[in-house]
Amino acid sequence: MKEPPLRFIAGLAERRIAEAQEAGEFDNLPGHGKPLELEDDSHIPPELRMSYKILKNAGYIPSELAERKEIDSLLDMLENSEDEQLKIRQMRKLEVMLLQARTRHKRSLALEQADPYYEKVIRRISVLGGRSMKTQKKKN
Repeated sequence: MKEPPLRFIAGLAERRIAEAQEAGEFDNLPGHGKPLELEDDSHIPPELRMSYKILKNAGYIPSELAERKEIDSLLDMLENSEDEQLKIRQMRKLEVMLLQARTRHKRSLALEQADPYYEKVIRRISVLGGRSMKTQKKKN
């Protein structure tokens, strides 16, 4: 009886991989000895994971994620900036960005009070707002 074609191909592939291992062709590959960077896609519905992966590999990111990344970079800039006037301008820009996101998506940018990200934003703004108010009081 004839062997099914897929089983033949799988066997051939296994033999070639074993030969390459014995010849040491896998010994000095980039990333050798480093842990794999596995992505956590558990928050994405299983039926959408492949399409999200394709879009991500093509360099596309959803607008909500792009906005969230921009907000994160703005928060980092706020946290690391020494210039109080710049901080105040950046805080206003952050407020505008959040308002635009809410308007565009007809809902908040996943910044509900139950969201840990919400707490992070509020904590940073409160700390930075407190700093800028203290600085303004010192100037007066």
